[in-house]
Amino acid sequence: MTDLEPTTPQHDAPRRRELALALVAERGFVRVTELSRAFGVTTVTARADLDALERQGAIRRVHGGAVPATSAIGADRPEREPSFEEALEASVEPKRRIGEHVASLVKSGQSLILDVGTTTLQVARALRRRADLADVVIFTNGLSIALELEPEIPRFQVVVTGGTLRPRQHSLVDPLAASMLRDVHVDLAVIGANGVDPVHGVTNANLPEAAVKSLMLARAARAVVVADGTKIGEVHLGRVASVDAFDALVTDASAPRAIVAELEDVGLAVTCA
Repeated sequence: MTDLEPTTPQHDAPRRRELALALVAERGFVRVTELSRAFGVTTVTARADLDALERQGAIRRVHGGAVPATSAIGADRPEREPSFEEALEASVEPKRRIGEHVASLVKSGQSLILDVGTTTLQVARALRRRADLADVVIFTNGLSIALELEPEIPRFQVVVTGGTLRPRQHSLVDPLAASMLRDVHVDLAVIGANGVDPVHGVTNANLPEAAVKSLMLARAARAVVVADGTKIGEVHLGRVASVDAFDALVTDASAPRAIVAELEDVGLAVTCA
């Protein structure tokens, strides 16, 4: 079995789960969004199928999908969060296009918040290439982003939030990260996320980072969530906000069309860069 045959919502749950199990065994990892598209069901139904298979001991659920129960990581070990550098190697070109689009929204004299993340790092890189920009104030809780922007001082003013350093992610979180943010109001916040779902909203895998993202959102006149197509339809542990709290989503052409349409139906402007 080389591919999961297209099916329809009329397939009953046992048949869907049989096919899903076969695909997980063959590929080693299957995303929720892949199953949703192939079966013609919602991501909620696809997750329910995977949850049922996990309860049977047939698979192991991980962020975004499932792996075989006998995966090398081991069912008795927690999933390891990818490091910033590992995440940087994934979806490089889509993230670059997202970064270029978001950077094009910024004007000289504006202030913005750049959240931690590999997609927001691409925004920072695109801002550096904007030779026409000046007098831009940028707040960030990402050390990698601050270092990326450092050569543009004094053209850009770079302000690091402070806080507790999260290892492997180079992000600053509470305590103390929120102290500075509560005293500022910016023109634009650019927020990264591990998941964007029409029902469950914008979510993140890490609770401390999710809390900082929520505060960033509250301190901006306008907010954009950035997420490559693999994150659309995903749901993770920490909720940042509902999708209607954001002015726009910038993603890429690989985002599932059905879920993009659902996001637009609930009022979120979506740009596929």
